[in-house]
Amino acid sequence: MITVSNVSVNFSGTPLFSDVNLKLTDNNCYGIIGANGAGKSTFLKVLSGDLEPTKGEVIIPENTRMSVLKQDHFAFDEYTVVDTVIYGNKKLYDIMKEKDAIYMKEDFSDEDGIRASELEAEFAEMNGWEAESDASKLIQGLGLSEEILYSQMSSLTGNEKVKVLLAQALFGNPQIILLDEPTNNLDIKAIAWLEDFILDYEGTVIVVSHDRHFLNTVCTHMIDIDYNKIKMYVGNYEFWYESSQLIQAMIKQQNKRQRKR
Repeated sequence: MITVSNVSVNFSGTPLFSDVNLKLTDNNCYGIIGANGAGKSTFLKVLSGDLEPTKGEVIIPENTRMSVLKQDHFAFDEYTVVDTVIYGNKKLYDIMKEKDAIYMKEDFSDEDGIRASELEAEFAEMNGWEAESDASKLIQGLGLSEEILYSQMSSLTGNEKVKVLLAQALFGNPQIILLDEPTNNLDIKAIAWLEDFILDYEGTVIVVSHDRHFLNTVCTHMIDIDYNKIKMYVGNYEFWYESSQLIQAMIKQQNKRQRKR
């Protein structure tokens, strides 16, 4: 699904990470770990296309829909909650709004009728008639009341906005989901619901998180950013941790033998 080929990122000539080669596939959840400042969020931005790598490329098949958890909690203040969630599938959102605008015209022309018919066909093909109920299920799963569906985002608390933006990232069955610290400000029930969602999800999930329990539950692979290198390990957080401790112990033992020699 995603091929990372010889990717390097430098800032002012200083390498953040170099010569990264990875393949990220369907039905897997990849947890990105590393020390603060190692480049976890930067690597996520490279994968999403928000940041061009200094060298190399990220290859994603055409017509693959990627969804990214938004970090700007004020970006959708002028939208309703339901529109914010549906915006997660931008193409569907645009079709819905264009269709509504045509029907609101007072001077509805033949051309408008033809265009509306085309939009209705696309809307139905994309399961647009289930969009509002799907949005409702997502926000209720995250512990919000469906009564806020038609509220303005600006009227919500910070924690409520976090949940709505997370619902936006999960909406509409994207093939790839990128999540940067998705459990921040979530309660235990919402985290458990998100874990179940990811475990059932058939696409590719890539997540940055400091929540070890969360990573241990959902991840099939760990991507470790350390010493300007990015390495991938099969297994969850606990498996990676035990493996890394074993490797460190082996290195110490080898160094000890070399000093003896």
